[in-house]
Amino acid sequence: MKSVVEASEAVALAVKLARVKVCPMYPITPSTHIPERIADYIFDGEMDAEMIHVESEHSAASALIGSILSGARSFTATSSNGFALMYEILPILSGMRLPAVMAVANRTLAAPINIWNDHSDAVSARDQGWIQLYAESSQECVDTMIQCYKIAEDKKVSLPAMMCLDGFTLTHVFENVDVPEQAQVDKFLPAFTREDTLDVNNPKTFGPIGFPDSFMGFKKQQQDAMTAALDVIKKANSYYKKQIGRGYGDGLVELTDMGDAEYAILGMGTLCGTAKAKAEELRAKGKKVGVIRLRSFRPFPVKELQAAVKNLKGLAVLDRHISLGSNGPLFTEISAITPELKLFGYIAGLGGKDITLKHIESVFTDLEKGKQSREWLM
Repeated sequence: MKSVVEASEAVALAVKLARVKVCPMYPITPSTHIPERIADYIFDGEMDAEMIHVESEHSAASALIGSILSGARSFTATSSNGFALMYEILPILSGMRLPAVMAVANRTLAAPINIWNDHSDAVSARDQGWIQLYAESSQECVDTMIQCYKIAEDKKVSLPAMMCLDGFTLTHVFENVDVPEQAQVDKFLPAFTREDTLDVNNPKTFGPIGFPDSFMGFKKQQQDAMTAALDVIKKANSYYKKQIGRGYGDGLVELTDMGDAEYAILGMGTLCGTAKAKAEELRAKGKKVGVIRLRSFRPFPVKELQAAVKNLKGLAVLDRHISLGSNGPLFTEISAITPELKLFGYIAGLGGKDITLKHIESVFTDLEKGKQSREWLM
């Protein structure tokens, strides 16, 4: 079914199609429209689920623990400092191997107070054991939300997942979206089942203390699950494309005009749409340029990225986050796996600052000249 919907509603539609049963929610801009739409579906009888109106984002994340341990497919959404308030619970959900799915409407972290987009909320939690997939369009929001449950609930993974979408730049934008039929989603995503659940008639302990002799073993298991997720993400993307008709690169990385590219820009989220538009314009003028969109930030697809850049003369990495006192996190990670490549790192789009076609053109110009003119695209 094709319709024009806001990206936030696209997320909510995907949650409904995934037959989510429990949604603990505390609204925060710019993710607020997501729980609003879900509340409408529940009130109108379109969605058989319970929405828990909690008193904070910390409570929303905490409620996910109980709902999933009760055997319910669960969902929440948040942004910015609300995401930061969840921080205590994020590694607990991962460490307990609970396949929660959360939409993160990416918004900068205060201060100064700012409601607009960058990636400083989700990227700051890159080490907490959550899968992180970044969408570029409203259509991808629908498809990725559904895929997130398939990935997170896979027995080889059993980890929570974030579906990240740029605040306002995407959350509040209306686009044409092809919404899958319920029967298609049901075939792709079976009902959630869990072997161990909370049961008053059969008490069990979940999340006990991990002593030094066992703690590292648990962390190793999480790391192994993240590694396994690389293949699971690829297979989910491929299976979704076969069943429903859409896929995004190999699921981990999406390449545009990279066949003969000499120079490329690498980034995440909506900025890649701007980069693609400028790359198309430059290619019409004979420039051999391309775009690499990183869809999966966690797990980090080292081999796929190395293969994507192996024939380049230069690569520019655009970060919508700054690790203060260091560099952009994406630039740092790419640097570690491409030591022989001429690499430029740029900080861009912080706090909702527009990343324009002129910015992108200046980056491609830097690459061609072999000299970086600036590090901050302001």
